[in-house]
Amino acid sequence: MTEVAFFDSLYEPDTVLTYSVISSRYMDKWIFVRHQRRQTYEIAGGHIEEGESSFEAAGRELMEETGALSFTLECVATYSVKKDGETGWGRLYFAEVQELGPIPDDSEIAEIVFLDTIPLVPTHPDIQPHLFRKTLEYLKIV
Repeated sequence: MTEVAFFDSLYEPDTVLTYSVISSRYMDKWIFVRHQRRQTYEIAGGHIEEGESSFEAAGRELMEETGALSFTLECVATYSVKKDGETGWGRLYFAEVQELGPIPDDSEIAEIVFLDTIPLVPTHPDIQPHLFRKTLEYLKIV
């Protein structure tokens, strides 16, 4: 069983943050991405690189995975995912995208889609709906 927990946006766990995930919206539609090796869609995000802050990683991943050129970025929450006895940590961000360009040629993303809500079957169905719901709560949409 997978457990997703949320903490204050400034919460610092006793271990390193691994992921930055970015719920993003463009022209009142949610942006979801499809990795080249998958058939399902997911919220943009990825690993925080060494020497990079979670905020820097969020901006980089958003640009690399969606082609976002101009956007605002807000931290929604720090989160943990406990699965199979292991706990990983990340930060959830929200981006309002003002301008999109093409997805970079070297991106692992095959395509992006614009939806009114999360896909019925997201790539990580035990995690992504929780992250999306937390974003909606943060924006006071639900």
